[in-house]
Amino acid sequence: MITVQGLTKSYGPADAIRDLSFSVDQGEVVGFLGPNGAGKSTTMKILSGYLPADSGEVRIAGFDIFSESLKARSRIGYLPENVPLYPEMRVGEYLAYRASLKGVRSRRIKEKVEDAVQLCGLRHVQKQLVGTLSKGYRQRVGLADALVNEPDILILDEPTIGLDPNQIRDVRALIKGLAARHTILLSSHILSEVEATCSRILIINKGRIVATGTPTELRQRAGVPLSGAVRLEMSTESPLVTLQELNSLPYISKATTLRESEGWVTYEIVPRVEDPRTLLYEEAVRRGWKLRELSAREVPLEEIFSSFVPTSPDQSASGLPAGDHQPERRS
Repeated sequence: MITVQGLTKSYGPADAIRDLSFSVDQGEVVGFLGPNGAGKSTTMKILSGYLPADSGEVRIAGFDIFSESLKARSRIGYLPENVPLYPEMRVGEYLAYRASLKGVRSRRIKEKVEDAVQLCGLRHVQKQLVGTLSKGYRQRVGLADALVNEPDILILDEPTIGLDPNQIRDVRALIKGLAARHTILLSSHILSEVEATCSRILIINKGRIVATGTPTELRQRAGVPLSGAVRLEMSTESPLVTLQELNSLPYISKATTLRESEGWVTYEIVPRVEDPRTLLYEEAVRRGWKLRELSAREVPLEEIFSSFVPTSPDQSASGLPAGDHQPERRS
């Protein structure tokens, strides 16, 4: 549904993105992840037709975003990072106005507005002025705007920015509900947001794609254990001997003693395999170990991200505006 080849965009002497290439298939929910200033917002604006590129090709549902802009943009619903709404309009009339601008036939505008209002949970504020809404509800209005013309593709740039925890949870649930009907590209620098909503991740840094794959694939490429540390608690008469036995097992990289208390010993194990718990359980049965706990900690996305995007003092001093922002405009 989205194909990007060799995309480049500069602001003066600074490259926002350089030779960017990736694709998003139909029905995918893909997270576009990177630090502030990495080029996420610039890329999203180019994909949605709001910003020209210096070079490269973008195809949306088969249409060239530059030479077939109207056809390509009719397939897109775009939620920019800072939603530019009209505060003096009521929610319902604003969405009807946006539907007319997007080419929805006049006899179908009411139906499409009702569908978007229902989907985004705006029924009880439909007649309220946009300017009186909370930040969370303004985001919902922006999302309803993106949906009102029934696009095949949703491009969502930082959809939960500035929201409180409850509002973030609501918007995430809403996005996950849309995944069955739309192809979604979601930009964010919030790792937990991407992990909670996306099946595949693109990581961008300094204007280039540095990694792509599912969370599991990225863990493998990052060289971190897929299951993180395993905690093993058992009753043993010889804690040091048991520790040596654990370290001798071929699927264990390192075992250390965390604590000893009232005859119980807790070990932390860094495995060499994806999930060693079955192997450890079988070993405990063979050796007669009495287990009280055997649990695994999945490596968080933060650790994966940091392996591809090392922190540097000039991360935000790229010569671009903060967050690679440019002024928003409406179509």
